[in-house]
Amino acid sequence: MSARGTYPDPKAGIMQIALYQGGLSALQGHQNPIKLSSNENPFGPSPKARAAIEAAAADMHRYPDTGHTALRAAIGALHGLDPDRIICGVGSDEVIQFLCHAFAGQGDEVLFTEHGFAMYRICALMVGATPVEVPEADFRVDIDAVIAGITPRTRLVFIANPANPTGTFLSHEELTRLADTIPPNCLMVIDAAYAEFVDGYDGGASLATERDNVVMTRTFSKLYGLGGLRVGWGYGAKGLIEILTRLRQPFNLSTLALAGAEAAIADQDFAQNSVRINNAERDTLTRGLRDLGIKVSDSEANFILARFEDEATADAADAFFKSRGIIVRAPKSYKIPHGLRITIGQPEDNVHVLAAMRAFRGTK
Repeated sequence: MSARGTYPDPKAGIMQIALYQGGLSALQGHQNPIKLSSNENPFGPSPKARAAIEAAAADMHRYPDTGHTALRAAIGALHGLDPDRIICGVGSDEVIQFLCHAFAGQGDEVLFTEHGFAMYRICALMVGATPVEVPEADFRVDIDAVIAGITPRTRLVFIANPANPTGTFLSHEELTRLADTIPPNCLMVIDAAYAEFVDGYDGGASLATERDNVVMTRTFSKLYGLGGLRVGWGYGAKGLIEILTRLRQPFNLSTLALAGAEAAIADQDFAQNSVRINNAERDTLTRGLRDLGIKVSDSEANFILARFEDEATADAADAFFKSRGIIVRAPKSYKIPHGLRITIGQPEDNVHVLAAMRAFRGTK
């Protein structure tokens, strides 16, 4: 029996999972803080998605479509992909979980990079596999380090592109070079949660189309502003998707989630306007912070990573932001104690961020 109570001990690895902590959403003393901690679309979802959700509410007593047929068709039509090679999940997190459950376990390794998304480690431990972390180079995925980290026990290699929390990006050529080294008994997973913010980038879809052991994951939580509905998807070989579908709960996506996602992806005018504003504001915020002597890697996402002289300075900047009613994310759990990840907000939000940083730095 467990020393913690009269219940069995959990499976190996589970107690090594740190409880997940999301970005703050409230500040004492500030009724309407500027929330820039979770990489959300500051404009929210498309009005058409809101309307679709409201209309779908009348049918909440009905079970949703277990096959997500209309949503997969809409995704396929937009991206030029075969809907039969698409699986939908409760955020892309659930698709990542499916992959680990299907292809990794005791004695296997799941590889990711130094500052990689927390869910890679969590899902590896969840299934009893060994998480393996390889170093990055200047806050960027190091392809050579990833290749060197692959062993006969490696079953999954997770690459976020653009990366979170750094925002850095690998070219198609770099991804292809890595894909060329992945052995047949291993999957390369391209986590493309922020793909829509990169001009001309397919999120790794072409590699997943051409190669049976490459999978792409995507989400509706970032650009489409549906984080509260939890909708994501994955794309890969048809046989592989059929394997993952065996693990999927039949009704994992609600009627409201399906309706909202279908309407959101159909409203590309809203989506592309959000991208245009984000990318322009990202450039402005990056230049402004660099002018204040703060290091910022080139970002291809909807956030930037500001790096300070040391952890104490980053903590002081974070506290100063909070005093001004601004919430950002301290990525200490991602081994960047001297950094702050700042979501790109609406233009007026970003004006407040730069003004606060100038005040913090003691400049006018």
